[in-house]
Amino acid sequence: MTLPNLRAILGSLAVFLFVLADHLHVVAANRGRFGVHHPIKHHKPRFTAGPWKQAHATFYEGGSGTFEGYGIETVALSNALFNNGQSCGACYEIKCVDEPQWCKPGNPILTVTATNNCPPNWNQASDNGGWCNPPREHFDIAKPVFINIAEYKAGIIPVTYRRVPCQKKGGMRFTITGNPYFNEVLVWNVGGAGDIISVQVKGSDKLKWTAMSRMWGQRWVTGAKMVGESLTFRVEASDRRHSTSWHVAPKTWQFGQTFEGKNFR
Repeated sequence: MTLPNLRAILGSLAVFLFVLADHLHVVAANRGRFGVHHPIKHHKPRFTAGPWKQAHATFYEGGSGTFEGYGIETVALSNALFNNGQSCGACYEIKCVDEPQWCKPGNPILTVTATNNCPPNWNQASDNGGWCNPPREHFDIAKPVFINIAEYKAGIIPVTYRRVPCQKKGGMRFTITGNPYFNEVLVWNVGGAGDIISVQVKGSDKLKWTAMSRMWGQRWVTGAKMVGESLTFRVEASDRRHSTSWHVAPKTWQFGQTFEGKNFR
């Protein structure tokens, strides 16, 4: 390497080091001015409808009342769909198929929320009375709603179904029951995916963020002291989206009350 070439290389290196030092100085200055840099948070996409699948449906003698605030547009799921209670709150579209004698004209679509379990009946065969026996995917629907898609005389009908986003009016609801030593919170009217996989609670004073345990379905419990503090709930849905309802219950909340918080869209 000749001396002129070496001088040229050293000169270029000096310019590079000068520019790099100036860049680091600017970055450091901006951090000092605007705080520590954090990576951009990417929001998870909204829950979308799944594919259509084959199953069967029956009905039970549901009344005109409501089930945990959902009205009669509810469904009990066989164990194959119930997932040990985690599927409570999920929403489905269901339509009667392949039975022109029993399906209502036009094959209308029924939208329901899962609120209960249809248990197995081991005394009957899966294809003759044990409709909810594993591994069958089965829906047991309140009769006043079942007759919107099929004649009740059919008894059991083939259906196609798909999981869909829950469209709920108003905010997510938190119903608090129990006692000062055992707090139970029912999380319902959940939009988006509809089914919750974790719940945390935080008070305004001594109660720090505390994970609650699933008791059954969407009933969550904790022995932590919640009384006397305003409460914030953070929930995570099955699609991994989070929603935090800050101070949704005031310090004066009472057992048996329901509070409305932020919902998924």
